[in-house]
Amino acid sequence: MTMVGEPLAGCVMVITADRRKRELASALQRRGATIQHAAALSTIPHLDDERLVEATRALIERPPQIVVATTGIGFRGWIEAADAAGQADELLECLRGARLIARGPKARGAIQAAGLEADWVAETETAAELRDYLLAEGVRGLRIAVQHHGNGSDGLDEAFIAAGAQVQSVLVYGWGPPLEPDVHREWIERAARGAADAVLFTSAPGAQSWLETANELGAIDELARRSVKGSLVMAAVGPVTAKPLEDAGIPVCYPGRWRLGAMIRELVKHYSENSAGIVTADGTLVMRATAAVLDGRVLPLTPTGLDILRTLVDANGDVLTRDDLSALLPGAQVGPHAVEAAINRLRENAGSKGIVRTVVKRGYALGVAQ
Repeated sequence: MTMVGEPLAGCVMVITADRRKRELASALQRRGATIQHAAALSTIPHLDDERLVEATRALIERPPQIVVATTGIGFRGWIEAADAAGQADELLECLRGARLIARGPKARGAIQAAGLEADWVAETETAAELRDYLLAEGVRGLRIAVQHHGNGSDGLDEAFIAAGAQVQSVLVYGWGPPLEPDVHREWIERAARGAADAVLFTSAPGAQSWLETANELGAIDELARRSVKGSLVMAAVGPVTAKPLEDAGIPVCYPGRWRLGAMIRELVKHYSENSAGIVTADGTLVMRATAAVLDGRVLPLTPTGLDILRTLVDANGDVLTRDDLSALLPGAQVGPHAVEAAINRLRENAGSKGIVRTVVKRGYALGVAQ
């Protein structure tokens, strides 16, 4: 058994995110994956929301001592909304006079893009670390502005208020239902049936929404079974996003830090370490959910050819009779000649005569290298 040369070749990966889906898809496609978009939630911007304009005006009139940025997209959206309302210069001046606290590198990057500098960044990229840091310093009597992401305050507002701070919430975007609910549901069902190799999550709300729909469809047990077995990989950008899935008993593959790039590297690592294949005369064969990969090349097989090859792989080199394989043929195609024709098509499409060997008077077996 050896590793396939291209770890993501032939993998069908379902992206459940709305934000940054194209960036993520492009990076995975460059590594050989086939991408399906099935967002579990939609992002609702509040750039024209009068409440955001009013919150910004109030902040400018009574500048806070501390400003907490929880997400990069939210902080950028805030600056853009202020610019559209003619408040950008005043808001930036207000922010320059405050301590800027970032929940991770994305938020820090957005702060820097606005020409500002973060005074402190949470290493674990969690609201809990950010909260504990500020509470340990003491916030009594301070004015704190908290820019929230779509999942609410994560308890930050309540904790700071309980500690004696004056808190102003700034909500820049929120979560809404998926724009294509049928696609969202379809790919949960298809993943449960074995048509996907991996499902990717970039936010805890997205993971929670996906789980709720999976429960409604009665698919959660099969999804968990496939995940435990290893035939379906659940991948998240970090531990916070992974938590709803793990709480549901589903194993999750994720990096230690919140990064799209780190999640991609984790997936490549996972498939490099876990995609052991069968050595044939023409190279290493690896089976994916809807494809077969021979020596790093995705084989252009018909559905019947893929079913036959998968059945031969599952037989682990044992001989299968023509009657065994006849059951895999569609419609009225039965009998030894139909099986022989299907095997020949499989060999031709695979570009490998030796991938399936004929065992005289017995049947067929996978062409495992001796």
